[in-house]
Amino acid sequence: MKEFIQGVRDGSPIGIGYFSVSFTFGLAAVSSGLEWWEALLVSMMNLTSAGQFAGITIMAGAGTYIEMAVSQLVINLRYALMSISLSQKVDRKFRTGRKMVLGFAVTDEIFAVAMSRKGEVGSRYFTGLAALPYLGWTLGTFAGAVCGNILPKNVSDALGLAIYGMFIAIIVPAMKNESHILKITLLAVALSFCFYYFPGLREISSGFSVIICAVAASVAGAFFFPIEEHTQEEI
Repeated sequence: MKEFIQGVRDGSPIGIGYFSVSFTFGLAAVSSGLEWWEALLVSMMNLTSAGQFAGITIMAGAGTYIEMAVSQLVINLRYALMSISLSQKVDRKFRTGRKMVLGFAVTDEIFAVAMSRKGEVGSRYFTGLAALPYLGWTLGTFAGAVCGNILPKNVSDALGLAIYGMFIAIIVPAMKNESHILKITLLAVALSFCFYYFPGLREISSGFSVIICAVAASVAGAFFFPIEEHTQEEI
């Protein structure tokens, strides 16, 4: 029980942060045409902010199932790598069944906290760690979706822009510190500009254009700015 309580304590800041982000998701989902219960159901069955925002964009644009599947694969593939890394840190009591259930809660923040914990990670600790983030994400979506139906349209539309501010707040500091991140970001912006304005390219749906821009910028970054490998002796 102590491990569970410690997990809850460690996950409480994540839960608070998730509430604010998912509130914006609830607003964006309702403004995209989803009912409040549909937005809530999306967040109850998923725990991926970028994936969900991309998903409602494709839904609003009447995208295809292929677009949805490919976009979610590209956006959420990192979670598979995180899960593989985290599986090397869990204790022996963390059986396969529990891994399959709790693997649903692997996110960037939860992964970082679990990996930074000294010693092995038990299933009780991980359950406590994921509890408040899941509740925060679900309740935040519910609050945002309900407010989206209550607030005036101009207010809800203005609040819906908060997600873009959040993404900018994440990218700008990294661009200031790393010039290659700035170049990759500008490449992605240029490609997005082309898909939006150029004849022929603008006929491509928004779902596939996002996928192409993300993959192309990532490949260019990996090719022109590879991460240097460090030997064990250097570490």
